[in-house]
Amino acid sequence: MKKEPQKKQPPTRRAYELRPIRIQRGFTRTAGGSVLIEMGNTKVLCTASFAPAEVPSWRKDSGLGWVTADYAMLPASTSPRKPRSKIGHTDSRGTEIQRLIGRVLRSVVDFQKLGENSIYVDCDVLQADGGTRTAAINGGYLALVDAVRWAMRQGFIPENPIRQAVAAISVGIIDGRVRLDLDYELDSRAEVDLNVAMTADGRFVELQGTGEKNTFSQDDLDGMLKAARKGIRQIFQRQKEVLR
Repeated sequence: MKKEPQKKQPPTRRAYELRPIRIQRGFTRTAGGSVLIEMGNTKVLCTASFAPAEVPSWRKDSGLGWVTADYAMLPASTSPRKPRSKIGHTDSRGTEIQRLIGRVLRSVVDFQKLGENSIYVDCDVLQADGGTRTAAINGGYLALVDAVRWAMRQGFIPENPIRQAVAAISVGIIDGRVRLDLDYELDSRAEVDLNVAMTADGRFVELQGTGEKNTFSQDDLDGMLKAARKGIRQIFQRQKEVLR
């Protein structure tokens, strides 16, 4: 009997390998900065809008600006469809993520140089396959840079308030091994997962770690941080290439 040829298994990524990253700047014409970022099959549209002479009430007459973020998922970004949030209401997960994005982006902004102006960073997930919050941070940073450049060209601010780059990545332990940049399939199997955000000078902005199905040791944490640093260095390099 003739044997049927075996089907080739799709290639799998190495443990410390990032998913392919694709970045398109200037995706929309209406925002000072707009970036479509794809990390694997996760796609996030990030826009940054500069609002001159506009700050929260508690910032008025301080001489300091502000950066804030919003995060949402399109209903068909996941399967099954995710119901659209009610007007004026963000679910608890979305609220947590947008606060994270805002904190991370603010960590690299000099608010005195920004002056009493605000930048609104809106991150909309078009397609979700794991790592949406880290993709939103990476794309949001690029959109922020472009919004600042736009504001400088328009004469709203005299100098660049962004001190350095910032980037983020997910990492986890699956089947006892550290894996970098978790897609949905890996994330659903993760015993431990960790989101890491770092500045270009190697300092941590945010660590969000959870023992989803197991506890983890100091050695486990060190291994995940080592992988995260490697991945984030690659993202910084990609950001530099895109912003040239």
